[in-house]
Order: sequence, then structure tokens, then C-alpha cells
Amino acid sequence: MRTTNLLHVTLLAVGAGASAGCSTSEARPAAAASAADEHAAPTRRSYGEAVAVGEGRARAYVVYDQKNGGAPIELGVALDERAMSGLPAPNPHAAMKTADGHEHLDSHVYLLAIPGGGVEPFRFVELDWNPGGHEPPGVYDTPHFDFHFWTASRAEREAIVPSDPHYQRKADMLPADGLRPASYAVAAPPGAPAPGVPLMGVHWTDVRSPELQKVFGKPEAYRPFTTTFLYGSWEGRWTFLEPMITRAYILGKKTATDPALRDEVLPISTPARVAAAGYYPSAYRITWDEASREYRVALTNLTRRD
Repeated sequence: MRTTNLLHVTLLAVGAGASAGCSTSEARPAAAASAADEHAAPTRRSYGEAVAVGEGRARAYVVYDQKNGGAPIELGVALDERAMSGLPAPNPHAAMKTADGHEHLDSHVYLLAIPGGGVEPFRFVELDWNPGGHEPPGVYDTPHFDFHFWTASRAEREAIVPSDPHYQRKADMLPADGLRPASYAVAAPPGAPAPGVPLMGVHWTDVRSPELQKVFGKPEAYRPFTTTFLYGSWEGRWTFLEPMITRAYILGKKTATDPALRDEVLPISTPARVAAAGYYPSAYRITWDEASREYRVALTNLTRRD
């Protein structure tokens, strides 16, 4: 994510509504199986092609529910233990913004193929490592990862460039009210157009996020950024869902003694209706898996919506 200066926030729109490359597979027992379904098929995890990250690798994966016709129930990114070491350091010459006003991308981008060609409506995953974080200062300028789960194609992503003569018009085309998750808004200076980020688009933030509360005049509710969840839009439709998490917070899962913290599932605000049929999450997961020695960040509790 790249944000505009949140010190002068205007809530442009707060949503209303309810809250393929090579792949490998492994079987896992289904959670909370009862005696009646003890012979049911287990869940199955399928991995996409690996990409080098740090001293290790990252892979997209899908978990399928074998008891429910093989329906996908989780879409995530697995980072093996070594991937968290040897990551690029901050660029000392990087500025927060370029001369034309766009945020400088001191970011390392890894594109991951989803096994099976994707999970409707998701097409691929973009993993970004931000060694020095990004603006605004004092909010997101901490080393962290962005996990973009794209519903737009790679070609559509690559077309989000300021040289497009219709760039700002496309940024200003926001999703309809009924398609917006509750408590989410575009942040921009008063009277300014929607801020588009090259190769990403417009970011939407949950105004309840603890790291933003100083900005909104509620310092008592402030907590430093560790993990947050964003939506992205372009040309009036949602184009990605994005957990954004610090490296330190992910690493903490390995040593957490509380099972609920080691395998953390965080609910997200969801729109009352969707524009495209597919499997949508109601939560995201951050976890460490001791058996496979990997960290996982995922959209979870996927449910079919039409």
C-alpha cells in the first residue's frame, strides 16, 4: 500500500452494509470433525510455483474442503522460514515521494501464481516487501509486507500507470455504495481527487484501524501499526484485498505460546453484496506452521457469494 498524507483526511466515502504454474498438494485433517464424519475426506492444500524471497521462497496456496466438493476455503501466501532472512535493506536514497507527487516505491515486488489458475474472483497474488515502510511518517514507515490478492488480471494491473490520459478519471470511479465494506473510506486531502498509486490503484482504509486513531483525534485509542486490512479499487470496481503486516509481527507467530495468537484469525468488514460471483473471505489469517516450517498469511473462511 502507498497512502496519501493522512494528516488532512477527508472521508470521501464510508461504505454501508454488513460487516498457474507447477503446484504441489498435501492432505490435512479437516478441523472440528465429528464422530459422524470421521471418515470424511480431509482438507487438501495445494501450492503454486515457488518464487525466491530473501534466503528462502514464497508460494501461493489454496486449501480445499474435500467434504464440500473440493470448495476452496482459504487462499494464502506461505513464506518459508528462510524467506524472512536476507531481505533487501532500505534504500538510503529513496524518498517518500517522487517529483510528480507519487510515492517512491522502495518496494520489492514478487508475483505469485495461484495453483489451479486461480480461485474466483482472485487471479494472482502480489507480495511486496517494504524494507523502510512508506508514508505517512509515524504510521506505516515500519518494515512490512503487503499481500495483494488481485481480482484484476496482471495486464490490468500493469495498465495502472500515470501516463494513461484517463488515469485520474479511473481513480475517481469508486465502487457503488452497496458494494463498499462498512467503515472503509478513501483518504485524501480535503477536496482532492482520489489518490491513485501506480500499478495498484486507490486504497481504502478501515477508519477504525488503531494505527490511524491519532490522525482522527483519538490518541487514547492509538496503537502502533502491526497488522491492518485494506481494499483496492480501480475504474469503479474492487481490484484487490490486502493484508498489510509488519515483519516483526509475522515473526512473532513462531514464538507465541497462546495458540490463538500463533494461529491468529482476524475478522474483516465485508460488503453487503458483490459485483462478481466467487469465493470471498470473512477473515484473514496470520500463522506459523511448525510441521512445514513456514509462515502463512491468508484470506480465510472463504464462502461462495453470487
